[in-house]
Amino acid sequence: MIAGPITTRAGFFTRIRVMTAVAVRMMLHDRLKSIGTLVGVVFATLLANQQAGTFLGLLDKNTMLVANTQADLWIVPKTLPTLQQAAPMSISTLHRAQVTPGVAWAEPLAYGGANLKVPGGGTEQVNVVGARLPRAAGGPWNIVRGSVADLREPGAFFFEDSERAKYGGMNLRSQRELNGRTVHAVGFTWGLIPFGPAYAFSDYDTARDVLGLAQDQVHFVLVGVAPGQSPERVRDALRERIPDAQVLTSREFESKIRRYILTQTAIGVSFGTSTFFGLLVGFVIVALTMFSSVIDNLREFGTLKAIGATGWDLALLLLVQSVLFALLGSLVGLALVSRISEGIRSANLALVLPAPLFVGTFVVMTLMCLAASSLALARVRSVEPGMVFR
Repeated sequence: MIAGPITTRAGFFTRIRVMTAVAVRMMLHDRLKSIGTLVGVVFATLLANQQAGTFLGLLDKNTMLVANTQADLWIVPKTLPTLQQAAPMSISTLHRAQVTPGVAWAEPLAYGGANLKVPGGGTEQVNVVGARLPRAAGGPWNIVRGSVADLREPGAFFFEDSERAKYGGMNLRSQRELNGRTVHAVGFTWGLIPFGPAYAFSDYDTARDVLGLAQDQVHFVLVGVAPGQSPERVRDALRERIPDAQVLTSREFESKIRRYILTQTAIGVSFGTSTFFGLLVGFVIVALTMFSSVIDNLREFGTLKAIGATGWDLALLLLVQSVLFALLGSLVGLALVSRISEGIRSANLALVLPAPLFVGTFVVMTLMCLAASSLALARVRSVEPGMVFR
């Protein structure tokens, strides 16, 4: 009895399993090409995450004061676009906030730049932050030496530990002139350097004196919401009572600062361009190596077509390879960028690599590899099964 022709095809999952096995075998057989493709994905992952992590680190640096205050709400000058020294507001702003229903407490915050006179000549800029004690709602935090209670002393300040050499070899109890006032160090913080001069913390009255702020003026007002009250509801009540100022939740103020940095500075464009070119170079490397691998294995693809593989089967083969390259390259690249992050961590800058960035990296790398494989797929679809008999 002569067997008839095969008129059925393997099931969908069987074809997936077979094409996956073939894809892996081809990757292991052509190791140099596979390594080249992985290098492209690793390079793109490394550069893109390094740029993204640096950018997120800069954003965190510029929002850390807002993020680390104990306030639920900020009252700031009406036209203030970001956290910066601005024209003071009337002290009546503070008084109106204190008597608003739902407000547990409201305290002033002094903020502004000052010149620190360095022994031996010259000056260094610092950002002075002054908050009421004992709450010290505006900082300091990340304290490495000293106690917040020591800020009760007249002229007492916390300075940035990593800047001590710039401040003339500053130590505990060292005296300096700050805007012409004699001050002394009672403690040090670490890593509190925004996109500009480091923060220096003091009691509100000390900061007001150093910054030349009149007693009937305030730079900002910090507000704590009473337990059980909604910050948004209290915010709306404050906006009605204080129409001549901005009232923002801490989260809204952080978003406002980030939006300002992205739209009004060149930081977003600079890091975005670097990230784009990193992905572009990785795309080119992956596309060329995958296309070259197809060219070198045309007879193998022709053989697969000759024994019944369809264009969709071969597309599935390239899809599996793309996902595997994306997964392996992403894992290696993320491991490298994590080690780099640990190596370059400093008070001035630290790479911020949140979990969503890692997940997004795999998604982007997968899409990049799939796009790169489209060139190879176009060539595979044109392969004639009869070429294996020539």
